Amino acid sequence: MGANYANLFEVIAGDVGANDAETRIAELCSELESYLEPVQVEEIYKAYLVGAEAHDGQNRISGEPYISHPVAVARILAEMHMDSKSIIAAILHDVIEDTPTAKEQIAERFGAEVAELVDGVSKLTQIDFRSKAEAQAENFRKMMLAMVKDIRVIIIKLADRLHNMRTLDAMRPDKRRRIAHETMDIYAPIANRLGIFKMRHELLDLSIKAAYPMRYRALESACREVVGYRKEIFNTIEAAIKQRLKETNIEATVKYRQKNIHSIYRKMKEKKLSFKELTDVFGVRILTRSVDDCYRVLGVMHNLYKPLPGRFKDYLAIPKTNGYQSLHSSLFGPHGVAIEVQIRTEEMDHFAESGIAAHWIYKEGESGGSSAQGRALEWLKSLLEMQQKSGSSQEFLESVKVDLFPDEIYVFTPKGDIKKLPRGATVVDFAYAVHTDVGNTCVAARIDHHMSPLGSRLYNGQTIEIICSESSRPHPSWLDFVNTAKARTNIRHFLKSLQKTEAISLGRRLLQQSVSQIKGGDVNISKGKFKKVLDQYHMSDPEELLAEIGLGNRNSSLVAKAMYDVEDDTTVFDDSGKPLAIKGTEGMVVSFARCCRPVPGDAISGFVSSGKGIVIHQRGCPNITERSKEDRQLSVQWSDHVEGEFLAYMRVQVANQRGVLATLAATIANMSSNIENVNLTEKDGRISTIEFVVTVTDRIHLARIMKKLRSLPVVNRIWRR
Repeated sequence: MGANYANLFEVIAGDVGANDAETRIAELCSELESYLEPVQVEEIYKAYLVGAEAHDGQNRISGEPYISHPVAVARILAEMHMDSKSIIAAILHDVIEDTPTAKEQIAERFGAEVAELVDGVSKLTQIDFRSKAEAQAENFRKMMLAMVKDIRVIIIKLADRLHNMRTLDAMRPDKRRRIAHETMDIYAPIANRLGIFKMRHELLDLSIKAAYPMRYRALESACREVVGYRKEIFNTIEAAIKQRLKETNIEATVKYRQKNIHSIYRKMKEKKLSFKELTDVFGVRILTRSVDDCYRVLGVMHNLYKPLPGRFKDYLAIPKTNGYQSLHSSLFGPHGVAIEVQIRTEEMDHFAESGIAAHWIYKEGESGGSSAQGRALEWLKSLLEMQQKSGSSQEFLESVKVDLFPDEIYVFTPKGDIKKLPRGATVVDFAYAVHTDVGNTCVAARIDHHMSPLGSRLYNGQTIEIICSESSRPHPSWLDFVNTAKARTNIRHFLKSLQKTEAISLGRRLLQQSVSQIKGGDVNISKGKFKKVLDQYHMSDPEELLAEIGLGNRNSSLVAKAMYDVEDDTTVFDDSGKPLAIKGTEGMVVSFARCCRPVPGDAISGFVSSGKGIVIHQRGCPNITERSKEDRQLSVQWSDHVEGEFLAYMRVQVANQRGVLATLAATIANMSSNIENVNLTEKDGRISTIEFVVTVTDRIHLARIMKKLRSLPVVNRIWRR
């Protein structure tokens, strides 16, 4: 076959030996001619020839020649009026993954830009993964990073997924369900985030059809019935709207639309409604020439039919995160039929269909970009930040999933700037939305001028002022209530960095202690000694070795012996030498056992536990004898200047009287202590035992609290565990 696609049209026109693939590429080229230059269409046809040759002999599960799939994907992109390089990449998007064709060959033939697009869409097939979940997560990470460089990667991938969903019937039922759920979880939300609503709706409808076929058929049938008996009512409504708009001299186009199956299914499921209880299965869309006309039309509609209270949304003044703009209102129509009305400009409607692709940033000669592009690029930037701070590809995938389902609220900074957050967001989420440093140092907030804790949930219209302290830092408990991917990723990243810093510091102290025990006094460890063991352990950085020691992954005694050539590989605990001083602030690598909850002033023992650092017990703790053999005992003592608060456990036996718990709580609070946990057990009808976990600064502080409680008439007995 020649490289000139014009010859193909002659073959198709005459139906001279034309096969299905040739017919499809001819139709594609014909559509492309409506908006691309002939030389670009010629290049796309040449890409088809390369793809057809590479996929020669390969068939889809349906039995069709494989080349029919990439041509169909290219057709979807052509309907969106994508650029020529995107179309070429779509036609070649499977050649790296499924054929011997290399990325370099594509770059040589069609340019580096096309090669990067094709590579971005291709899966990682050369790497062996431990699980299917890991493979999916790593491929997703690769695709998203390619998308950050060039957003066309994800648009090609979405078109690829859409055609796969359209032809899913050839798959096994279990595979259909798996692909459908993956589409609902990842690809449809990405299409929504980029504002490509037409594609999103079709992806979700096809996903419901594949995952829940019987439910889909039932809803489809119910919608057809409603169309039948409500058709006359909707014709009346449409005619009334057109007449009223004509009377007010507003130029507008009126369409009536049916709600998508997936939207109906989701609403029925979330609100536990039957199909008959739904009021907005059908709606009206009105397209105007300007934003001013949109608000005029809204006034006309509210004058024509009464609006339903609380059902108006203005996405013109405050667009959605993905750039979507429209006025939404629900009205009481004739015969008690509820009407959902969407009012927007024609340009906004075009964007609602194609999203960021409607304002294509790669079109030659265009500069700048729409606000939609700005939002999309801002989101891509946040994805890159998330990826850099995620510990693994699976953690990154989960973070992005969280970010893809934003049921939004709008809150304000003290200066009046609007911040969009997902519903359920807290003060910490807002702080990180303002700036990472604000999130890392926040301690409290004023919500509408009232002091509020960091875990407070936010609601629409609130004004939030964050209170920061330079000495503050993120706490692991924040991960229990934060709602945004940005906050979660930054907190995890900070805690990992903090743990490493503390582990290096602790590792240095442990190694110095072990070296002092060997040499009989304080000795400075030379670089040569470090280099000797680094070569032995195949490490390049002393800090890496110190962090391993601090986290308990390497024994400091063995490292010290290797440094000074001590031929004794025993790991028996040696109680000689100066014990390690515990300051109480090494929170990430020094933890305090929950079984005995030691506080400063208690006699203590330490155990080096792999991956955790040092765990501190009271010296008489019964669990010490039950420690596993792999944990290693360490000589420790409290520092002269211990910092911070510690949790202490005490058990109080009281007379079973009304208000006794309140009396105890008030007494503890008056002694400058907080109650972290309380548990009440009733021994009999007259006596109760209350278990408290309270904050104290040291053993003396705890003794004062216990003495004060013991003086209360209701207290029979008090003791520590």
